[in-house]
Amino acid sequence: MMTSQELDQAVAGQTVAMRFLANLERHADVEVLRWKDTSGNWQTQTLAQVADDVARLTTGLRGLGIGNGDRVVLMLANRPEFHAIDLAVLFCGATPVSIYNSSAPDQIDYLVNHCGAKMAILENDGFKGRFDAVGDRLGTIETTVILEPSDSTPADVVRHADLLACEPADLDEAAAHGDPDDLATVIYTSGTTGPPKGVMLSNRNVCWTLESISCSMKEQTGLDEMTGFRHVSYLPLAHIMERLLGHYYLVEFATQVNCCPNTSLVAAMTAEVHPHFFIGVPRVWEKLHAGVNAALAANPEGAKAFAGALAAAEGLADKVAAGTATAEQAATYDYLDQAAFQRVKTMLGLDQAKICISGAAPLPAEVMSWFRTIGVPLSEGYGMSETTAVLSWSHLAKPGHVGCAVPGVEMKLGEDGEVLARGGNMFEGYLDADEQTAETKDPDGWVHTGDIGEVDGDGYLRIVDRKKELIITAGGKNISPANLEAALKGIPLVGQACAVGEKRPFVSALVVLDPDSAKAWAAVHGLEGDAATMAAMADNPDVVAEIEAGLIEAMSTFNNAESVKKIKVLGDEWLPDTELLTPTSKLKRRGILAHFAADIDAIYSS
Repeated sequence: MMTSQELDQAVAGQTVAMRFLANLERHADVEVLRWKDTSGNWQTQTLAQVADDVARLTTGLRGLGIGNGDRVVLMLANRPEFHAIDLAVLFCGATPVSIYNSSAPDQIDYLVNHCGAKMAILENDGFKGRFDAVGDRLGTIETTVILEPSDSTPADVVRHADLLACEPADLDEAAAHGDPDDLATVIYTSGTTGPPKGVMLSNRNVCWTLESISCSMKEQTGLDEMTGFRHVSYLPLAHIMERLLGHYYLVEFATQVNCCPNTSLVAAMTAEVHPHFFIGVPRVWEKLHAGVNAALAANPEGAKAFAGALAAAEGLADKVAAGTATAEQAATYDYLDQAAFQRVKTMLGLDQAKICISGAAPLPAEVMSWFRTIGVPLSEGYGMSETTAVLSWSHLAKPGHVGCAVPGVEMKLGEDGEVLARGGNMFEGYLDADEQTAETKDPDGWVHTGDIGEVDGDGYLRIVDRKKELIITAGGKNISPANLEAALKGIPLVGQACAVGEKRPFVSALVVLDPDSAKAWAAVHGLEGDAATMAAMADNPDVVAEIEAGLIEAMSTFNNAESVKKIKVLGDEWLPDTELLTPTSKLKRRGILAHFAADIDAIYSS
């Protein structure tokens, strides 16, 4: 495993632009982008074609005054143009800053002014309308570029197509002027605990992370390279996870990015693409798991046979993957795979998956075990924007753990159990926020993650919870809501959960019905029409009773003081990028507590 010093030497003097050009020399003809046009037909671009777009856009952006030190705001869906635009901004010596497509005008006002963006590159008139709503406050924006103009788009708005018509710049010459200390991007945090902070990531941060990941992947999976690895890009490109895995991987490894501009299309596209590499927040994996179980519930005999195969295969998949299975065990698992699991994996589109990762929040251990048992190589990764997305990952880490530190990263626990980390992937600081930077990154380079962790005898890290999110009950007991919520989501009918109990006599929880599981339950129990709606089922005494029965088992591993005592069942699913969830489906606890204040009070008054 490479040390931090060896990684420093490996990326010395390099920038993202230089790494892209090195990749281009090796893989010019590799198909790296795929997307569907308005007719539903697949279109493609090779790395060489992307590079040509980068060269032309570089000329065009330079002509509009973009140069060293400038910042350019991008507001684009997961579409092919993003990749060349992001790179072209870097080749100009400027910094691309991608913001969430859902950003409201007031948020745009804050983000644009905070980073001092000189240009905005927007997808369509709808996005432009939100910028226009606060246009008198966006004094730093000198030029707006639009990808999909309409007949009503003002003439002074630059067309992306016109920039692509420029003569190509000399990318080698442009890259020669870059510096590893230049910012590769600014990632804005989701703002769950206050105004978003601008996480500054340098070219060195990104290059170092890519080198570390390459080393880790080779050591743990035996994969020499990921050229052509299929990836479905659907998480927001304003988030560090998708930015790394869905953009910088293309830049570094020539992976194939299949652009999914709408999250509602993820399941269908995954089933069609059969990715080699698939990432998702826990809710994605939970919904896939619930969907399969709901489909199985419609066929009791098939469900019983599948459950029998799962029981027989328990523990075998990991042994086969690790190469420790006996010939008899391998043969048994192969039989079970062909008889029961392969059809499910193919239906999900994960039958060719080599690496699958869940991140951003804890994944219920039983969900990970289920996927691993059917042969989907699912693991949890851990990181944050401030660590260029990566801190720990192990391909075969036990469920409930997020693996060991990746190559080059030092990791330790503080006196209070907080996870501290140091390495070349640690951010440069928060933009224009020295005080907040000092609170997170100490003078010795240790980043204080704000997460409480535990390390087991095998060196695997388990995240207990966020320090600031620990519940302190009226009795003074410190309780981790994340672990309780993960356990609650193990109850078949429960899709989402939020534990509450701050300054309360005991811990309770809001639980949201999983739509797929609830639909299957309704069919089995003969519920139809209005009785089968989510709202009606949330109030159905039998549904509540079944969840309460599951609560007993879910809380069996927790002591009495920290166990959830009461629940409130809700019918409407919590959606990403709302007052309740971040764009990557993390709980916005403040928003949830405020929105459901009456329901929470009722729990404690009953």
